[in-house]
Amino acid sequence: MPAIVWMADFRAGYRENMFGKLERLLEQVGLSGVINNEDLCAVKIHFGEKGGHAFIRPVFIRTIVNEIRALGGKPFLTDSCTLYPGERKEAVSALNCGIENGFAYAVAGAPLIICDGLRGHSSRRVKIDAEILSSTDIGIEILEADNLIAVSHFKCHELTGFGGALKNLAMGCSSREGKLEQHSTIAPIVNAKTCTRCGACLPGCAHEAITIKSDAALIDKQACTGCGRCISLCPTRAIQIQWNEESGQVMRKMAEYALGALQNKQGKKLFINFITQVSPSCDCYGHSDAAIVPDIGILAATDPVALDQACADLVNQAQGLPDTALTSGHEPGGDKFRGVHPNIDWEITLEHSEKIGLGTRTYELKRLEPLGKGW
Repeated sequence: MPAIVWMADFRAGYRENMFGKLERLLEQVGLSGVINNEDLCAVKIHFGEKGGHAFIRPVFIRTIVNEIRALGGKPFLTDSCTLYPGERKEAVSALNCGIENGFAYAVAGAPLIICDGLRGHSSRRVKIDAEILSSTDIGIEILEADNLIAVSHFKCHELTGFGGALKNLAMGCSSREGKLEQHSTIAPIVNAKTCTRCGACLPGCAHEAITIKSDAALIDKQACTGCGRCISLCPTRAIQIQWNEESGQVMRKMAEYALGALQNKQGKKLFINFITQVSPSCDCYGHSDAAIVPDIGILAATDPVALDQACADLVNQAQGLPDTALTSGHEPGGDKFRGVHPNIDWEITLEHSEKIGLGTRTYELKRLEPLGKGW
């Protein structure tokens, strides 16, 4: 049976602006059936990186927040610490970045909480029934929340072809250990050229896997459990991730991590994708390149697989924009994701998500009708 995916395009006028259309979209997709009075509701978003601008506009997030609050819920905006060193490697910097990008309470209307704690290690292993992994390491605040509303910017991605609801759940709801587990199968490595032997990594390792040698720190691969603490603690970024997992396996693990993030959210979850400023790469970069297709709309569903499939189809059906990173597939129906990242088999995430029971790729797209005659 196909899943229902609702869509609001970007036509607006004096009868109804885009915020009104978003409210109507949330009504149609069944937000009222997800939120109960006094529910603590996690609104999972991406705060964006400093220097980027393709992330979802905070004023749209405020509309979603207001609708949750009107139903008696208590929404909070949440994101997680990054695996790599950077502007969002721990909660203080991540929250500052979010506020500077416009997600302050005065704009978005909800408090900001990092879901995996101060340094990205407040998490719990969640058992799953999948093919590759038997458990996933999910941020504690995601698990403790009564509801999960994933609001995602749909765009291209250099490793997975595209990023949408599934990636927002998988990478965005996991701890640093979980992110490392998705990307790598081996311990981090120390760059002896940049290691100063300062010892900052030592207190962060709970397994005594690091020793300071004469030339640099050394990580014992056998003792290392892959928690990733040392990566964020190193002041010179000498401790580096070994990105050894091939993209297809990352995508399969990502699907299984999305399954883990939703384990205790049966009937308490909703997914909203914004197909706006479809940039060639992830929002984690400190820049946003030109969009490869025109803005398409806002889509919502209770099935994240159907939602991402519908978004991918709509992007591919669009006319590609000239003078962008898109090198092929400009015509309607052309593969836009391979037109930017030709070596990425982006369908793997969708295929594996459906295979492990996360959702269905078969959907029925329902478009909001205009209010009255014309917009």
